[in-house]
Amino acid sequence: MYHKILDKLLGKKIAILGFGMEGKSTYTFLRKHSDMPLTIIDKKNVLESHPELKEDTHITCIFGEDYLEKLDGFDWIIKSPGVITKDIPTDHLPFTSQLELLLEVARQKVIGITATKGKSTTSTLVFEALKRNGLKTYLLGNIGKPIFDEIENFEEDTWLVIEMSALQLEFVHHSPHIAAILNLYQDHLDHSGTVEHYHQNKLNIFKYQEKTDFKLYFTDIEPLNSYIDDRYQATSYALTLQDDQSLNTTSLVDGKVLLNGKELYDSHTKTALLGEHNLRNIMVVLTISEILGLDIEKTKSAIMDFQPLEHRMEKVGKYHDIIFYNDTISTIPIATIYALKTLENVDTLIFGGMDRGIDYQELTDYLNQGVVRNLICMPTTGHTIGKKINHPSVHCYFVETLKEAVDKAKEVTRPNSICLLSPAASSYEYFKNFEEKGRAYKNLVKESESIYKKE
Repeated sequence: MYHKILDKLLGKKIAILGFGMEGKSTYTFLRKHSDMPLTIIDKKNVLESHPELKEDTHITCIFGEDYLEKLDGFDWIIKSPGVITKDIPTDHLPFTSQLELLLEVARQKVIGITATKGKSTTSTLVFEALKRNGLKTYLLGNIGKPIFDEIENFEEDTWLVIEMSALQLEFVHHSPHIAAILNLYQDHLDHSGTVEHYHQNKLNIFKYQEKTDFKLYFTDIEPLNSYIDDRYQATSYALTLQDDQSLNTTSLVDGKVLLNGKELYDSHTKTALLGEHNLRNIMVVLTISEILGLDIEKTKSAIMDFQPLEHRMEKVGKYHDIIFYNDTISTIPIATIYALKTLENVDTLIFGGMDRGIDYQELTDYLNQGVVRNLICMPTTGHTIGKKINHPSVHCYFVETLKEAVDKAKEVTRPNSICLLSPAASSYEYFKNFEEKGRAYKNLVKESESIYKKE
């Protein structure tokens, strides 16, 4: 499989745009198979952090603030998803990517999952279900594993489960054989410019499918349902939490998940995956299992054994009679609302982060109902929302740092109730990403072991 990709690239004038995780992966793959000239293009000078580049006599480096102005003259520009190009004209640029190169040669063995929220959990669930059914499979993409890291291990019967972000999908011209969009909300406006552009990038996962392919989407989630029309040719599998027993519709009927008259799952089954949003994730996995003709009992056993991923309504522990949860993956308002509805016994919410122009009115209205007694408001969005809360039973505390937030939570949270960190915003102002923020939170929660003993 990978030889076909090399045949496309060898002998061409190649630039690697962005030298983060995926850019480094691309460089390592190409350099393993060729001494071909390569150009590394990045805003930062990456030579100090990547000393192996200093030893490579066959590379040219372009660094600096104007790096996006130097993209002409290449046969292929292998773009890393973290590079934002919304402020430059791109129509004339020969962009490709690890995802695009893979889809060109192996799309029939690719299961693609995208969404604003839930794609990591669902991708991992699909991967675990395929493994439980004895299939050869890899979990790749936006989940944190570049495709080229494993590409030499792919065989003809290998299934590739790939979590796909909007930035990975922006310039693709091929779509996976099985594709699912879980939901579409406002997010990443700092990257995409507009909500419409962000959503259209996501919809590329369906755009180039053929009639023999399969697309999965929720008909009871807008604007997702309204986007799907005759432009998208693949066989549709609709999903909904409503009672809809139409052909190829996975729906919820009296608490049972049904597809084409077959009961797949009882929604009252006790699993570690809590909440309506996780039921939706489970429905996607069950539907893909049916499309592939897998053993539904083995698929259900994979669901039963599944543990939530880190930073996703993750129970940190109980300290000094306070139950702490880490939900830093919730970087948009609706995700924080889902977390509050799912956990129910939340007495203290720590929230706030970078303002990316997202509409926070729904979250503001929800918090103004008095659903949480203590709101610990962090900059920037937490401060903005906190000033609009006027419910008489809600106490707002304005802090500047995560440490201040955790200290205040330990002071004000009622015994045997929950303190939830669910930012409803990105963490980029003070942290590298949501993972770094989540781990910092867990360390702060646990740091006073002699006082706050885990039970």
